[in-house]
Amino acid sequence: MKPIVRVDSVSKRYRIGSGAAAYQTLRESLTSLVQKPFRRNSKPKYETLWALKEVSFEIAPGEVVGIIGRNGAGKSTLLKLLSRITEPTYGRVELFGRVGSLLEVGTGFHPELTARENIYLNGAILGMRRVEIKRKFDEIVAFSEVEKFIDTPVKHFSSGMYVRLAFAVAAHLEPEILIVDEVLSVGDAPFQKKCLGKMGDVARGGRTVLFVSHNLGAVTQLCSRGIILKQGEKVFDGTASAAVFAYVEDMRTASSTVTFADDPNKDMQILAMSVVSADGELIGSQPHTQPFSILIKYRVTNWTAGAHVCLDVFTENGMRLLWATDVETVDDLSVERQAGLYTAQITIPGMVLTPGYYYFTSGIYAPGRAQPFDHRENAVSIEILDGGSLLANFGIKAHAATMIPLRWETTLGDQGV
Repeated sequence: MKPIVRVDSVSKRYRIGSGAAAYQTLRESLTSLVQKPFRRNSKPKYETLWALKEVSFEIAPGEVVGIIGRNGAGKSTLLKLLSRITEPTYGRVELFGRVGSLLEVGTGFHPELTARENIYLNGAILGMRRVEIKRKFDEIVAFSEVEKFIDTPVKHFSSGMYVRLAFAVAAHLEPEILIVDEVLSVGDAPFQKKCLGKMGDVARGGRTVLFVSHNLGAVTQLCSRGIILKQGEKVFDGTASAAVFAYVEDMRTASSTVTFADDPNKDMQILAMSVVSADGELIGSQPHTQPFSILIKYRVTNWTAGAHVCLDVFTENGMRLLWATDVETVDDLSVERQAGLYTAQITIPGMVLTPGYYYFTSGIYAPGRAQPFDHRENAVSIEILDGGSLLANFGIKAHAATMIPLRWETTLGDQGV
């Protein structure tokens, strides 16, 4: 069978930094011109980053492929190449079908056009006739849940509304190849569930789907095949379940402490994360009965109103188990933080996490802002060990998602239940 997607030895190189000079005053420009003949040639200062290195694979029509890997592995770069947003430095990408992609909020939308106009515009870009788009129009609007704003310019949409409409358009206008990045994380939980259901319908309809996600459960549920990228290279290509297993095994090597290079261009940035015991010692494992803490060191240069730091706790299957933030009320969002270095300590009590591996993600966000100021995916990890639970004494290894002690009051007799 002829493949619908063929990626042949694809590599993509980016240059970090620039050799371009900063803006100069007239005096500085004249001085530089006079000194130029006496100056030695200097090479531009930049670093080379290979986002992808010699990646090759083929996808057959109707396959549903999950692409997984840590942040910076090259997943989004690969999807941009497949969507023709950018070209490879080396290698070749061949597509034999109409492509619909959803890579970031509002991909392909014109901000000055209304939602209605953007639906027809996107359909035209996909090569559909007006009568085809009209036939799908009501279904798209109903799915996106933006009926009240259908004739409003999308520049006034929130990021969540953008995602709803963008996904509805991409999924309903029947491309032969549907490419979806983890942009769905912007939407709320019910909408994410609805999107995953729609992607399942698309897959069962025989269309090809490429899906990038950190939700390993969704990858296992939706995909028949999984590809793992690591530092720009393809390191695994097999069944979805085998890919998830291999990825989880690799993630278990995550450290209990990590530092990040300081980027002076960021207004706020996470500099380090660690997992420590109650005594402040770095730990890689801990009995489930004992508390431990996550330390987040971050820098503030220019504070933005409403900014806050978040912590997510993920299971080894990619399920978000807990979420926490350093503000308690909406009023706290208005409290300004002065420039400087901060350290946040988040304590997780004992008898909360059940035995298993857990990964911690941190980010700095602000309401109404589509992109975080900084985001560190699965930066550190810990293994929670069974510290002598009742289930362990019975020889049972399976636990629920959490092990929080609940208050029990038992009395003798009928209490009117």
